[in-house]
Amino acid sequence: MIVERAPAKLNLALHVRARRADGYHELETLFVFVEAGDVVRVAAAEQASFAVTGPFAGSLWGERDNLVTRAAARFAEAFGGGPWAITLDKHLPVASGIGGGSADAAATLRALARLHGVALDDPRLFACADALGSDVPACLLGQTAIGRGRGERLEPVDGAPGVPVLLVNPGIGVSTNAVFSRWDGVDRGPLPEGRIGVIVHDGRNDLEAAARAIAPEIDEVLEVLGGQPGALVARMSGSGATCFALFERAEDCAAAAERLAQPGWWVCETQLI
Repeated sequence: MIVERAPAKLNLALHVRARRADGYHELETLFVFVEAGDVVRVAAAEQASFAVTGPFAGSLWGERDNLVTRAAARFAEAFGGGPWAITLDKHLPVASGIGGGSADAAATLRALARLHGVALDDPRLFACADALGSDVPACLLGQTAIGRGRGERLEPVDGAPGVPVLLVNPGIGVSTNAVFSRWDGVDRGPLPEGRIGVIVHDGRNDLEAAARAIAPEIDEVLEVLGGQPGALVARMSGSGATCFALFERAEDCAAAAERLAQPGWWVCETQLI
């Protein structure tokens, strides 16, 4: 059996530059990953199967068509193999802006590649990831990177491993398509140049306003996160509704996690990898 982690993805900054003729949007974003995430287990089997466990299993239970099973199908088309027994241990909320489904798909591709001796940098593997969704190539790469285009054109950059992060979701999911459709179409400029700290400090998330209009609960999350002692920055990730705060000290992050814990909210203390 192959066990593969699926770390949550964060967009520390997300600049939307233009709507494209193909229906997508031209983006510039800073991808990072955290220790918290899901886990994918893959083994050769006589009959294909897919099972979901974990605290968020209910959101996917019974779905035969999801990013994990699609990733397995794409891998089979490109490399052969199968059938496989796949189990997803689901710890990340669904439709929450932290790439849970994309991370799961990427982890499935990595697990199958390891099982069948395929190099993780094989271009065909990244072609599979690109066909599955805009965030899947970044999740397959799994390291700090600047993403351009739909997010699939990746430039690895120096990260900041160990920086404490607090993730908070107000217990809601928002539709990525709905959020992008509400983007106001204003190009507010490119991603800042420089090291990760400069990009985070001077960057922004151009989808925040649209997501907050759909889910006003995000307002409260950002307000309380930004007001936590020791918080360096508070921002929404992706198309929401999960928000994050970066901290200088792990002690401040842990204390904030205790203060923000409340019924209905998902609060996760973690760190950059």
